[in-house]
Amino acid sequence: MRDGPGGAPAPERPGRRGRSRCRGEKKLIERASETGERLGLAVWCHDQAGPFQTVPYPGASWPPAGEPTRQPHEYVRAGTAKLLTLFHPADGHRRATGGTACSNGVLHPWLQEQLTAILATLPPATPLAPELNRRAWEAWQAGLSVRPTLSTELPPLRLLLVLDNLTGHKTPAFVVWLFAHGIRPLYTPLGGSWLNMAESVQRIVQGRALAGQHPQTSAEIIAWLEATARGWDAAPTPFVWGGQRRERRRRARERHRLGGSGTCTRQPIRRLTRKNGF
Repeated sequence: MRDGPGGAPAPERPGRRGRSRCRGEKKLIERASETGERLGLAVWCHDQAGPFQTVPYPGASWPPAGEPTRQPHEYVRAGTAKLLTLFHPADGHRRATGGTACSNGVLHPWLQEQLTAILATLPPATPLAPELNRRAWEAWQAGLSVRPTLSTELPPLRLLLVLDNLTGHKTPAFVVWLFAHGIRPLYTPLGGSWLNMAESVQRIVQGRALAGQHPQTSAEIIAWLEATARGWDAAPTPFVWGGQRRERRRRARERHRLGGSGTCTRQPIRRLTRKNGF
């Protein structure tokens, strides 16, 4: 029985959920994935996969009939490995490197080196009046609950970088470096890793490199991951954003969904077989 004046509250519908508090972040990332390249902005995604352990990994194999592959139930933990990736969904190319650690001292210099090389390949930025240039930056802050402070003098906006909402990605020195080079970071909200299309390509590379294998050292894992990443980049598959609910049936007929994020491809990913290698 209710304690106090007033009627009893209406019962909630079963399965009803509260509205997300990160709708602004989601809309910005989806907008970047859908229209960023058409607006003349390069859209790249960053992700860190791992840690991968020196343990047997499940996966398909081709043993002789009646002689199934058996993985050992005992193994030695001989370190871990991680894979750092920058992914360009528009053409499917990626920049990746493996390592045994992923601290800020390792991650930030690698990102700065790779992003500098990416910016060097982009066409020169179109000069804009200061007011129009500031509006271009502010357009990618609409709806955010926490907006970074923009400096009085801003370089031309050239690249949108989608990355996870980790503390190391928000260190002041790193964020200032990004803004100074015309890069606008877009952070996925909590529970929103599906907005990062790099998640999908990481899952594909991980499966191709480690499925059915039993690495003995972390160096072996790194070598397999980097070799598989080079194989992917030799014949990349462009990704198209397919996370919106609208036109779901049309997308199902024309596109091929991928796990790990809300992305899809216009052609199926080649499956791993004995003939085609990776």
